[in-house]
Amino acid sequence: MSAAPFNLNSDLKRLREEGYYVQIVGGFLVMREVPYVNAQLEIKTGTLISSLCMSGNVTQKPEPHTIHFDGDYPCTSQGTPIQAIAHQSVAVDLGHGLSAQHMFSSKPGPEGYSDYHQKMMTYATIISGHAANLRPDATPRVFKKPDDEDGCVFNYLETASDRVGIGALTARLEGQRIAILGTGGTGSYVLDQLAKTPVSEIRLIDGDDFLQHNAVRAPGAPSIDILREVPKKVDYLAGIYSKMHRHIVPHAVQMNTDNLHLLDGINFAFLCMDAGEPKRLAVQKLEDMGVSFVDVGMGLELVNGSLGGILRVTASTPNKRDHIRKRVSFEGGGAENLYASNIQVAELNMMNAALAVIKWKKLLGFYRDLENEHHCSYTTDGNMLLNGDSL
Repeated sequence: MSAAPFNLNSDLKRLREEGYYVQIVGGFLVMREVPYVNAQLEIKTGTLISSLCMSGNVTQKPEPHTIHFDGDYPCTSQGTPIQAIAHQSVAVDLGHGLSAQHMFSSKPGPEGYSDYHQKMMTYATIISGHAANLRPDATPRVFKKPDDEDGCVFNYLETASDRVGIGALTARLEGQRIAILGTGGTGSYVLDQLAKTPVSEIRLIDGDDFLQHNAVRAPGAPSIDILREVPKKVDYLAGIYSKMHRHIVPHAVQMNTDNLHLLDGINFAFLCMDAGEPKRLAVQKLEDMGVSFVDVGMGLELVNGSLGGILRVTASTPNKRDHIRKRVSFEGGGAENLYASNIQVAELNMMNAALAVIKWKKLLGFYRDLENEHHCSYTTDGNMLLNGDSL
């Protein structure tokens, strides 16, 4: 992680200045090479791992007061477990290459720790003090500064996942290169969700302008000045979400035979585009590449003064593609084609996008998947969600 948080925050900076081997990994503050005594009276080194609460890369009051520890249970200089910090001993995978066997609790008072310097130093002192009794040179102040590798895809730390213990699951999304074909109502909400994940790259492919009717079907609230500029959809959306995710790449083009190479190197695609030749070309390209994708559809009708219709999410993976041409239309328009209707509303765009992203996450093991469905539909009037085309 970048050195910026250590330069911005006096509590983090002080830890390094005092010689503690600390770094930020994911949404955790990590202190390595903390000496401790094990049950055999051997001096070992372990790692303290604290969740990190920040706002705009500025540290906040540490919450919770507990801390993870990677190592054997630390003992006193007599070889008995340090009971003063005992909380629970359960092996956990924290993601980001971090694991822990124990969680400790040492709360200084009703108001908790004032900052991360106080919290990390307190636990390090409790644990390493007994090691120093046996060997005076055993200290966590090793004056070793880790190499700063800024490989983060976000412009600031993503602390939400690690805060609630799902960092290992979120890590399954890393390294993905995603394409969103069509950034209208549904595609823009797909981007809204993907921009909050640690995927390596998000490619936006759409040649249309962002017009006034698009404003009420897309996330956010564009100003009238923005609308007067008539930006391309992909440029407008990239400008917003690049404030959070560093690797959003806009391509203001309509998919055709000359630019199918824009899909090269991707791991997954969301097809949020109208029926027609561009979709057929994209599907064929993705199938030839062996890439999984999700195609979305929305068909709404105005009947007797109210709207009703169906949302569709259809997945295609190398293990199952035989249903695609039965479920997905490649012909534009037609009275018999409900999904070709132009009626769209923001909340259903948002729901369609959420169902598509949930399916993508299921394919990566983020969500439990009991049915392995490759097609689902939601009917508005009966509030029914139905699965089909399972493996």
